[in-house]
Amino acid sequence: MSVIAAPPPRRRWSRRLANAWPPALVLAVVVGLWAGVGALVHAASDVLPGPDLVVRSTWQDRSNLWPAAWTTTREAIFGILAAIVVAVVLAVAIDSSRTVRRSIYPLMVASQTLPIIALAPLVVIWFGFGPLPKIALVALFTFFAIAVGLVQGLASADVDATNLLRTMGASRLQLLLRVRVPSAIPQFFTGLKVAVTYSFVSAIVAEFVGAQQGLGVYMTTAKNAFRTDLVFGAVLVTAILTLLLFAIVTVLERLALPWRRPASATGTP
Repeated sequence: MSVIAAPPPRRRWSRRLANAWPPALVLAVVVGLWAGVGALVHAASDVLPGPDLVVRSTWQDRSNLWPAAWTTTREAIFGILAAIVVAVVLAVAIDSSRTVRRSIYPLMVASQTLPIIALAPLVVIWFGFGPLPKIALVALFTFFAIAVGLVQGLASADVDATNLLRTMGASRLQLLLRVRVPSAIPQFFTGLKVAVTYSFVSAIVAEFVGAQQGLGVYMTTAKNAFRTDLVFGAVLVTAILTLLLFAIVTVLERLALPWRRPASATGTP
């Protein structure tokens, strides 16, 4: 049995730099165009603030921004955790019974057609202005991608391995834990990556409707004060937090699927 050797550290770092510079270049071009358009049309700072003003104002107002960002981050993380629990339960139930699949799967799809901007006020009326309605809305609008990935992953379990364990007298629980769940882990992380990109957006939209603190409240306050620079700053912080959460999921995926590392290292140099 051959073992694929990992590339040397210098080669790994050069490959990471090669993968990082294209998006960095595009980002630099976008920021340059942003600054150039603002200077060309002589836009007022309350209409189109420049990137330097956005960064400077955001840093100066960090004492108000960080508590709001932390509140929204907690709502997003707890919402994702709740979504994982709901998705696992539904995926296992759907995989275990065709009747359950026919009954629940259409409702799962229908749940994603509900407009969050219309549902958020109702949730706030029912549960108040605390973090619970925000967590519930984040879970509602992020569980679907995770559940679909799990359903597909469980269904893609190796048939020969399943039949072999059945001939050895394995129970349904043993088949689930030893064959079906391992085959579903890659699709689970794929769905989770999609879900985390919606977590902060869902939490912020819920905060727009009614909240005591959070990035949604911060953006609304800044907008009402005509501080467009702070609104842009909150958007920037939201993007950074979303990318950070995505990176954490990627690290967890590599830890859970270590056998994928050699495969990624065999690309063309």
